[in-house]
Amino acid sequence: MAATILHHDTETEQQKLSTAEYIRLEDQYGTKNYKPLDVVVERAQGVWVYDVEGRRYLDFLAAYSAVNQGHCHPRILAAMLEQSHRVTLTSRAFRNDQLPLFYKEIHDLTGFEMTLPMNSGTEAVESALKLARKWAYKVKGVPENQAEIIVCANNFHGRTISIISFSTDAQYRDGFGPFLPGFKIIPFGDVAALRAAITPNTAAFLVEPIQGEAGVLMPPDGFLKEAAAICKENHVLLIADEIQSGLGRTGKLFAYEHEGIKPDMLIVGKALAGGFYPVSAVLSSREVLGLLHPGDHGSTFGGNPLACAVARASLRVIVEERLAERSAELGLVMFERLRKIKSPHIREIRGRGLWAAIELDGPARPVCEALMREGILAKETHDNVIRLAPPLIIEKEDLLWALDRLQTVLEGI
Repeated sequence: MAATILHHDTETEQQKLSTAEYIRLEDQYGTKNYKPLDVVVERAQGVWVYDVEGRRYLDFLAAYSAVNQGHCHPRILAAMLEQSHRVTLTSRAFRNDQLPLFYKEIHDLTGFEMTLPMNSGTEAVESALKLARKWAYKVKGVPENQAEIIVCANNFHGRTISIISFSTDAQYRDGFGPFLPGFKIIPFGDVAALRAAITPNTAAFLVEPIQGEAGVLMPPDGFLKEAAAICKENHVLLIADEIQSGLGRTGKLFAYEHEGIKPDMLIVGKALAGGFYPVSAVLSSREVLGLLHPGDHGSTFGGNPLACAVARASLRVIVEERLAERSAELGLVMFERLRKIKSPHIREIRGRGLWAAIELDGPARPVCEALMREGILAKETHDNVIRLAPPLIIEKEDLLWALDRLQTVLEGI
């Protein structure tokens, strides 16, 4: 009875609060490590979100590609609810009936021999770093504690201590040292620099096929293919971080497929759960993932039955609704439309599939705020870049509707 009364009181309280009051509470009691737009989302469906005042917006960010399948996709929701009534968590102390099916289905989809399930994308990156070092010592023969991992400038792989140790963004590092050794940084897309950085102690090259957080930065054509060849030649693992670029966003299931290669390790997350639950994974060969033994690595929630049921449904939606193909087709429409915008403030338009960046000659925040007033939610990155990434289920007419308003805003500044 008490729980029912509490739920009723919470609903009543929500009905009384305005946008300004929600913002005041968040600013008063919450840590200010984000700078969100001043819209308070109450519910969402498909490509649309609704705020507490009843206004509707087209989501042009898709939770940084976590909701490629659209908000609250009914098939993923049904899988989550069904599993929630059965069992949600056992920990890996026991087996469950969803994890083996998830393993088999993601293997069949991607071709990787083994999977290590985790929760957040950052956890998956950390896991890949550990695996690369262990492989270097146990397989390649690198002297203990001498393994090196090569990364790219402007990378974004997360914000843990080890990951910010190889970040080139000063803000991510400010006040968080000392940093971990064992990383080399090269310019993104520079094949010659990659070759020069490799030594007998190099374990891996960790790279985003497209750098999302940096502003949807594209490497030169052929970079990944050449990088893969260099890594193979030097017995170095190629690790592709496709947490944001993967699962259909660029017009193929994974961005590395555009260059006809296959990395030694693949890191996935975000859309792996369609926005319902934090699910991530490291995919690799038996040679790499087979190095882990009981007690070497773990996670209470990684591979739990609820996560696996959600991930299985999310993958089915991506495949059966042809979301990668939709991204490729509608991406052509989007870029053709973007290039028709006449604005002296646009420096560059870049991207692939339904993933674009508009780099401006000034701050992007006011533009995003103006777009919000027009009913479109997008977000700036690195101050002067607008990142566009609508859910892949978007209809062509809704996409064009949003792009019309984007043009109006950009041509009006």
